[in-house]
Amino acid sequence: MPPNTTATTGDKPGKSGRKKGRKARLMVFVLVLALIGGIAYGAYWSVSTVRAPFPQTEGTLRLEGLSGPVDVKRDSHGIPRIYASSPEDLFMAQGFVQAQDRFYEMDVRRHMTSGRLSEMFGKSQLKNDEFLRTLGWDRVAKQEYDKKLSASTKKYLRAYAKGVNAYLEGREAKDISLEYAALGFTNDYKPGKWTPVDSISWLKAMAWDLRGNMQDEIDRALMTSRLGPKQIKDLYPDYPYSRNKPIVSQGQYNEITRAFEASGDATGSAGTGASAGTGTGTGTGTAAGTAGAGTAGAGTAGSSALQTQLAGLYEVLDDLPTAVGVNGNGIGSNSWVVSGRHTVTGKPLLANDPHLSATLPSVWYQMGLHCRTVSDTCPYDVSGYTFAGLPGVIIGHNQNIAWGMTNSGVDVTDLYLEKLSGDGYVRGDKTVPFRTRQEVIKVAGGASKRIVVRETTNGPLLSDRSAELVTVGKKAPVDTAAPDRGDGYGIALKWTALEPGTTMDAVFAMDKAKNFDDFREAAKLFDVPSQNLVYADTEGNIGYTLPGRIPVRGKGDGSLPAPGWDPEYDWTGYIEPEELPYEYNPERGYIVTANQAVIDPKNYPYTLTTDWGYGTRSRRITDLIQQKIDGGGKISTEDMRQMQLDNSSAIANLLVPKLLNIDIEDEDVRQAQKLLEGWDRTQDADSAAAAYFNAVWRNILKLSFGNKLPKELRVKGQCLWVEPADDTGPADENRKVRECGRRAADQAQPDGGDRWFEVLRNLMDKPDSDWWKTPASGTRPAAENRDELFKRAMIDARWELTAKLGKDIDTWSWGRLHRLFLKNQTLGTEGPGILQYVLNRGPWKLSGGEAAVNATGWNAAGGYGAVWVPSMRMVVNLADFDKSRWINLTGASGHAYNAHYTDQTDKWAKGELLPWAFSAKAVDKNTSDTLVLKP
Repeated sequence: MPPNTTATTGDKPGKSGRKKGRKARLMVFVLVLALIGGIAYGAYWSVSTVRAPFPQTEGTLRLEGLSGPVDVKRDSHGIPRIYASSPEDLFMAQGFVQAQDRFYEMDVRRHMTSGRLSEMFGKSQLKNDEFLRTLGWDRVAKQEYDKKLSASTKKYLRAYAKGVNAYLEGREAKDISLEYAALGFTNDYKPGKWTPVDSISWLKAMAWDLRGNMQDEIDRALMTSRLGPKQIKDLYPDYPYSRNKPIVSQGQYNEITRAFEASGDATGSAGTGASAGTGTGTGTGTAAGTAGAGTAGAGTAGSSALQTQLAGLYEVLDDLPTAVGVNGNGIGSNSWVVSGRHTVTGKPLLANDPHLSATLPSVWYQMGLHCRTVSDTCPYDVSGYTFAGLPGVIIGHNQNIAWGMTNSGVDVTDLYLEKLSGDGYVRGDKTVPFRTRQEVIKVAGGASKRIVVRETTNGPLLSDRSAELVTVGKKAPVDTAAPDRGDGYGIALKWTALEPGTTMDAVFAMDKAKNFDDFREAAKLFDVPSQNLVYADTEGNIGYTLPGRIPVRGKGDGSLPAPGWDPEYDWTGYIEPEELPYEYNPERGYIVTANQAVIDPKNYPYTLTTDWGYGTRSRRITDLIQQKIDGGGKISTEDMRQMQLDNSSAIANLLVPKLLNIDIEDEDVRQAQKLLEGWDRTQDADSAAAAYFNAVWRNILKLSFGNKLPKELRVKGQCLWVEPADDTGPADENRKVRECGRRAADQAQPDGGDRWFEVLRNLMDKPDSDWWKTPASGTRPAAENRDELFKRAMIDARWELTAKLGKDIDTWSWGRLHRLFLKNQTLGTEGPGILQYVLNRGPWKLSGGEAAVNATGWNAAGGYGAVWVPSMRMVVNLADFDKSRWINLTGASGHAYNAHYTDQTDKWAKGELLPWAFSAKAVDKNTSDTLVLKP
């Protein structure tokens, strides 16, 4: 045993490690035979190698650094509840236990956030490391630790790191995780000690994946190569405020509006905001931040230069490893709270299910953190979801309050087109030198690489990470309105998370908050990423607050890249926390957040974003709650669970009546059309109608929009014959060129999300719009109007599903198309086939779909497979916490073949929830294994 973790009893894996069952043992045996047979670099692993990393979950271990004994109680799913007498012991034990279950995941994450993946995986990760070093997440995290965080937070971070390192002490890499044994065939990598900065850096990765409208900003600019302003506007319609209500309608923002009206500034032409440098200052509001201003700003640079820079930037972004979400695309979440006036218990119920990309293990880690005696000196009694590598609980409840999170979508990033000149860049009428730093990237099995990172006043030059972009930037043509070319153009990123913040302070403050005032004070520290926070407490109160460091812009609204050489497009400050929207006990008795607009801009002086989610899920959740209330019923925990599983398709409600009116001659296609008759428009896994409808929807999008988008937005490898983008003459078949898509299938457009629902809705009463026109293809007819395009889509969908599912429609089902594969995010995607077999799991046939409440998202441009999912689900019962329910996407363990690797996934796929014990009595009743950690 390691020198500082002496086993006094139970020197073996606990019962949770023994209860694997015959199937798991057989799989390990098959794995061993395969490896003995010469697979995987000609070596073999024994069963003991597979089992060696499993955690000890029973008996006693001595940990140097503890001040008193700590109990680690695991339930039948391996979920730990930790009991200690001091916060330091509590968080040290948390670090130890998470390292037991998930250290390899933690190690990969910290290498990703610090741009050191090449140290583990070799030169294949160099481009990723170069980009991440340019962002400098770990540098900002270190500044936060050194200068911004409270003394108590630093103390807890050090305690957590001490616990992780106590686990690592004396252990060989192969005894920590199976993946290290695999890495050992090509690399002599050995894990280093954990540091507090490693924990903080992960918050930057979370912020990156929840950063707002950066993809839309890029996509709109890329569209200009093929589409005009009116066409782009069609594809980015206005938010339907009258139909899909914003989150806040009875809260603080009305008070702000009245104050601005009184001062004569109701138009949003100016408003107070916190300055980035001094804490006070002035900010420009909604009127100045118009879409026109943003468009004009980007237009001063040459379209060719901008197009090429952004296309290259997106290719770099596309290759980044998944952290929390899908690199910012498609990320959403549901969370809502219902007051006791409308519940069977008379106390609030709170639900949450964040939608993130499917990873193995799940991004979330469930646990309870309990001070044996809750007091001012040991104030924590909290349970919920956190990230492996991070102390505290991110989402969950304590003994007084509960909270959930959804991505707010506020715009906290801006891209700036920078005019390069020699060793500097243009600002106004001057050339300003870059801020530069050198970074050395170590590469496993190869020579280190040195890069230079250049920064402007608007942030790091992302375009420096592509040699092609540097060359093109020097040669790209520009408009006469732009500055002289000189040495070309670059793209810089301005992002709130690149400034030191206090989010780690917020985590500990939320975990011990006792009421809404405490919670809002804690939320003020939650600067990045900006999240919608829903709240409930045992006194019966419900609430919502929007936290975050949210910029106020001079000119422009952040919807398009801005000219970095014009200081008028600078950020002028941040919105003061007191001026951010919130609600407390609204009269309607519930609050719903599902990535819809936070506020109606007519009633608020600041621009939060121009790219809200379009509110399809929030409207459906609101309707489900209101139907129950209007029917005189009371809402139960089970009702909340059923709402989370709602599979209704909003776009089907719009399209199916039209599709049923289409006259179909082909008998086979007509047979498929009949599936839609009487369909309840829910997307259950066994539904043939859901399979056919979603195939029709996908083909409608492809024919009307997808084939008309520039190659940078279309699926990689999918090729079309198109008119050259710069051809202004009449259409001529002889001038067409072959263009192939460049974007990964799960990132391409049109993705079929609820923005596209709104696009279709706006075009439905324009049956002769040019968008409905599409040429013939082989034996498939051309379309000149809406109904002809719908008919063509129905034909194409019938034969697409015939190829995928067979001619007999009685065998079709949505779940056969819409499947979930869980992949280990390193060796499970890039390793040899045998490792992928060992580490990956699936498929699961899923219900739900894009923009359904049960948001098992799929990208319509790329296919039907699940791309992002409800990464966990919880329902908190404020009347009795022990009657709360929760589930994780995978399981507590990151060890392949451990009983808890994916032991929650089957239940998750069926929509089931597990009991969530909180009180000491309930935890004891549900405990399967107990490990005592002693000083």
